[in-house]
Amino acid sequence: MDNLPQHIAIIMDGNGRWAKQRGLPRAAGHKAGIDNFKKIVKDANGIGIKYLTLFAFSTENWKRPKTEVGMLMRALEKFLDRELAELNKNNIRLRIVGRDDPIPKNIIDKLKKAEGQTKNNTGLTLNLALNYGSRTEIVDAAKKLAKSILNKTINIEDVDERVFSEFLYTADTPDPDLLIRTSGEMRISNFLLWQLSYAELYFTNKFWPDFHKEDLLEAIREFQSRQRRFGDVNPV
Repeated sequence: MDNLPQHIAIIMDGNGRWAKQRGLPRAAGHKAGIDNFKKIVKDANGIGIKYLTLFAFSTENWKRPKTEVGMLMRALEKFLDRELAELNKNNIRLRIVGRDDPIPKNIIDKLKKAEGQTKNNTGLTLNLALNYGSRTEIVDAAKKLAKSILNKTINIEDVDERVFSEFLYTADTPDPDLLIRTSGEMRISNFLLWQLSYAELYFTNKFWPDFHKEDLLEAIREFQSRQRRFGDVNPV
């Protein structure tokens, strides 16, 4: 407990394959994934993690069948309707990371309402990466920075990594210490490309619905066993 990662990011992968392995439709896999999502959020909060960023829906996921996308959007809406009180009860702050468009307006309104109603909570900050793509985020940040330079609110000579980071979707969140990806895939899939520069990477073969508290603790123990140098010769 003395060396917990402050910020954990998770690519929740494998819902469809979990369902296929059991002869179930993909929708059943997503339902199991959502149920597990809620458990892991509570577990991370109970352990004492300060920031948890979960990759819920990418900018590329709109390419999936319309029926699947529609089901995921409905599941998100139900989550917001049913779990807002639970987030407040557990002192969890919700933040949305990603672009609004083309998420349906009624869902955007509920997302903003949930952000507003949990903004003063002081426990876990839950960043939900929704309609998120890291390359898009970096392009958006570059555009905002360029406008600030043109408007002369920022001097171009003052631009450094810290200044640029302030224009990212995650501006007020420290970079992840640990990235976890489930399902055995070993890539980061356009997720937090800037922010993961010095994160420790942890890959597990378990599909997301099978990734439980003991697996989260195992990933944390693995993180604690590593020496982080950040380019220096002395471990941190």
